[in-house]
Amino acid sequence: LLRSDSVPEVGEDAAATVGMAETLSEEEQDELRKELAKVEEEIQTLSQVLAAKEKHLAEIKRKLGINSLQELRQNITKSWQDVTSTTAYKRTSETLSQAGQKASAAFSSVGSVITKKFEDVRNSPTFKSFEEKVENLKSKVGGSKPAGGDFGEVLNSAANASATETIAEQTEEETH
Repeated sequence: LLRSDSVPEVGEDAAATVGMAETLSEEEQDELRKELAKVEEEIQTLSQVLAAKEKHLAEIKRKLGINSLQELRQNITKSWQDVTSTTAYKRTSETLSQAGQKASAAFSSVGSVITKKFEDVRNSPTFKSFEEKVENLKSKVGGSKPAGGDFGEVLNSAANASATETIAEQTEEETH
């Protein structure tokens, strides 16, 4: 009944099918017309059923108070759950988690190394010598303050003493 010739797509120009109709017998054409009418009727019926079902669905949702925004949220939630349950997502998540752990460990190591280097510098002979010179300068300038204190205090004292000496020198020059 049907040949293996190409079947025109929906919406294709009717002129393209004329050559095919000429190769069918009158009986075959009648049979195909009946089948065409039957399929079109089924499509029409299914469209009506679908419209009725969509109307019924809308009515149920209205009674339940479900609106479009709630549906969208549910769809997004379900889609997200679908995505997170995929193997690709799980692998990517695991990989990123491991990368984060490694990066955290690396930053921790760098911090430890920097701290160790600062300790090494502070314990170095050069730094100790510099610290002693600043301490000596502080005791010469400050005099009355007890020796010691942290390095920041020593530097502040030295800076203040230097500023005081400069002011004193300027005052002497102005009086002469």
